[in-house]
Amino acid sequence: MWKEFKEFAFRGNVLDMAVGVIMGGAFGKIVSSIVDDLIMPILGYFMAGIDFKTLKYVMSEAVIESGQVVKPEAAIMYGNFIQNVVDFLIVALSIFAFIKLINKSREKLVKQKEVKTVPDEPKKPTQEELLTEIRDLLKENN
Repeated sequence: MWKEFKEFAFRGNVLDMAVGVIMGGAFGKIVSSIVDDLIMPILGYFMAGIDFKTLKYVMSEAVIESGQVVKPEAAIMYGNFIQNVVDFLIVALSIFAFIKLINKSREKLVKQKEVKTVPDEPKKPTQEELLTEIRDLLKENN
């Protein structure tokens, strides 16, 4: 069982996937920071200073007695949802652009390999060379 686990864990694809997951997590943090710290404040500025994280629809208010929360507020946090949708769209757009860039690079490499692997076509004789050959063949037969 240990041998099978080692074969599975140390296969190239599994290691590549692990690196991808780690890079994806770090990339997600960067995108979240871009959305939270750059994009949403700009959107909030243009929308009269709205902080999207605080947007909510309160279904029932919190009940507070003598400074203690007896019943917490029940609210739908649609502002947070909007922020997460913007996060997702930016991540999706970034991944799309990255994949498109990789595919273009691969296409260029494939084209370069095709150009290198296509053998040179044999040189075709010129019209003068063909006429000379025909003339010589006619002389031999006469």
